[in-house]
Amino acid sequence: MTTNTVIKYHLEVFWDDEYKDLTYENEPFNDVASTAQWIGQGYWPKFTGDMCDMRSPQPSWNDQFIKHFESLGWKDVSTSYYRMNTGTVLPMHSDLYVKYIDLFKLQGQEQTLRRAIVFLEEWKSGHYFESPGEALTGWSAGTVVEWVYDMPHMAANIGLDPRYTLQITGHV
Repeated sequence: MTTNTVIKYHLEVFWDDEYKDLTYENEPFNDVASTAQWIGQGYWPKFTGDMCDMRSPQPSWNDQFIKHFESLGWKDVSTSYYRMNTGTVLPMHSDLYVKYIDLFKLQGQEQTLRRAIVFLEEWKSGHYFESPGEALTGWSAGTVVEWVYDMPHMAANIGLDPRYTLQITGHV
């Protein structure tokens, strides 16, 4: 898989809506330079949705996701549930994985990192995801988008309903 390669596939839905009742917290985007650039371009200064990562209780069926990605050869699989409320726009960026790299001592091995987004619900009007050269809308619950660590991407919710996804991180 090369850096800007995106793999899309579908998982059969095995989860319920337990993810809606998690304890979500908002953390600022961890790239100060990108944040300053986006504000200069006119974006609103809140760029991230709310997250519930593995430091907090996860849904009862979370291990099924971990086992799926481990079956694909991923190691040290971590999960983070993400709620993007109305008006949140995360402009084009590449993830930095600072905590993950530090936790698993992967400095210098960034090319082994993988990220996947699982869309937990059917697409709703105003929900958006984009990777290089391809906008994604109209997804179904269980759609998975997977990439190598530094692929640029963006997300937005200009609709009226929260946009729920599961972010999976691992390395091969």
